[in-house]
Amino acid sequence: MLKRSQPRIAVIADAHFHDLEGDFDFPGMTVDGERMMVRSWSETRQSTRVFNESARALSVALDEVRARGIRHVVLLGDYTDDGQRQTTASLRRILDRHAREHGTAFYALPGNHDIFGPQGRNHTKEFLDQDGAGVWVTSDPASPVEGAIVTPRMYCEGYPSGLGPMAAYGYFRKPDYLHWETPFGLADDVESRRYQVVSPDGSNRHALMDASYLVEPEPGIWLLMIDANVFEPRDGTFEGGEEAAFVDSTAAGWNAMLRLKPFILTWIADVCARAEVLGKTVLAFSHYPALDPFDGATGAERVLFGETNVARRTPRDAVFDALLGAGLAVHFSGHLHVEGVTRRGDGGRRLTNVAVPSLVAYPPAFKIIEPTDAGVTVDTVELQEAALDRRLAKAYRLETERRGEAGDPAFDAADYGAFLRAHKQALVHHRYFVKEWPQDVVSRVSDATLADVCAELLDVETAASTLHAFAKSSEISADEIAALRMIDIIADWYCLRQAAHLALPAIAPARLRLYRALAERFGQEPEEGWDGSVPGFLSIFFGAFSAFLDRAEIGARRIEIPLRLHVREVV
Repeated sequence: MLKRSQPRIAVIADAHFHDLEGDFDFPGMTVDGERMMVRSWSETRQSTRVFNESARALSVALDEVRARGIRHVVLLGDYTDDGQRQTTASLRRILDRHAREHGTAFYALPGNHDIFGPQGRNHTKEFLDQDGAGVWVTSDPASPVEGAIVTPRMYCEGYPSGLGPMAAYGYFRKPDYLHWETPFGLADDVESRRYQVVSPDGSNRHALMDASYLVEPEPGIWLLMIDANVFEPRDGTFEGGEEAAFVDSTAAGWNAMLRLKPFILTWIADVCARAEVLGKTVLAFSHYPALDPFDGATGAERVLFGETNVARRTPRDAVFDALLGAGLAVHFSGHLHVEGVTRRGDGGRRLTNVAVPSLVAYPPAFKIIEPTDAGVTVDTVELQEAALDRRLAKAYRLETERRGEAGDPAFDAADYGAFLRAHKQALVHHRYFVKEWPQDVVSRVSDATLADVCAELLDVETAASTLHAFAKSSEISADEIAALRMIDIIADWYCLRQAAHLALPAIAPARLRLYRALAERFGQEPEEGWDGSVPGFLSIFFGAFSAFLDRAEIGARRIEIPLRLHVREVV
């Protein structure tokens, strides 16, 4: 008797594919004889994801999938840059080619960047022209941006039209699926997959489509693909389903699912119950995390920065209670571009959320799931050593020279991982300092060294002895420690926060020991609160290193998740 071999499944989250060779009714720029639609570095350094590098990152990831002999690929939402018609159509051609040439089967889920409400929405992006000048391209005919190029190719579609280009990838039934259904039954037509939503004041009502589906691509494996996009109607009267009629799904996720899509929980419970009887392995996917993907390590952020994107997008305990009650055991999520595994249990049952990193943010990676007799193993495939498209650095240099700015260290990065780490430092300057950090703190740390910060926190004599103590515990010279730039320490703080154990190889062991020493010497628990002072802020900031390092040190590239599996034997 031989056991049927179980298929491996690749999970790619947040590819955010930008069509570098697309047609946006704009000439773009030519670099090394090749035409390119280059998004500006000035926008890139303010975004939590990179744009132009996405095409190569996706290509490398799909090549890895093919080289490993993996046939099934889950696209875990935000597979496009922002759902632009041109971009989505180009992505479809790439997926079609892999399906045709390599037999790859894709299963897509919508993310908040792929589709919006029933009617869609406009987008405006900055590209570079031949001279490195920024040119705005928009789908909005009423755009207030002077000189903007208007094209319908930039428009992001809504439900169901936005699913059209990706229709072949799970959203609708295919003959080769062993089983396929939706929360509403076996039919795959759009009208049978609608649900009602209404604004709190009762005046704004819509019948929206849900794109969830369950598919059995191989015997015994059920992929539970959950559309966790939630578009809550705003109070008031609107002419139609335009963008203004709905709250953006970005910060809604599972917290809003419990209120506005309760039928999904009923369906999950039914699927899990049937799977138990039939001996199926249920692997659940949605774009949004079902458990805190940072596993509590970001408690300092709410205290220091208030309601950040991370704070707003963290699922509440009620989500865990609901999903565990429905019988769900394992869930894969994207959205926050974070590496992390979070486990919660209750009464002998356990729910595991595996957070899958993005291809276009630090750390660039995807996951591989392999069902086993005992459960599933999940491996991590990193893209940090991938080569860069050197044409892009030339474009960025032309842009910054035109602006009269110095070139960014990212332009000299040796590989993709180094580029994204440098991008993280640029984010500190151009996003986090601007949008989240208190400006009195920024003014004290942006150009400071660690010696300056020690002087801020301690008297002169104690500061000197503390630097020597740091040197002893970290095995870095006191002079080196004193000269360390706070901006580099802050960038490492964010890298550890996002990448967990995947960040460790890029940070020298001595530097990691220093961060542990900083946390022990200056650290303050966030629960104690921030007193509003710069020293108080820095104490909580340094204290967060302990949580980040603890989380990183228990992480692993391969994890095992036990499940109650019934693997059928075949001759």
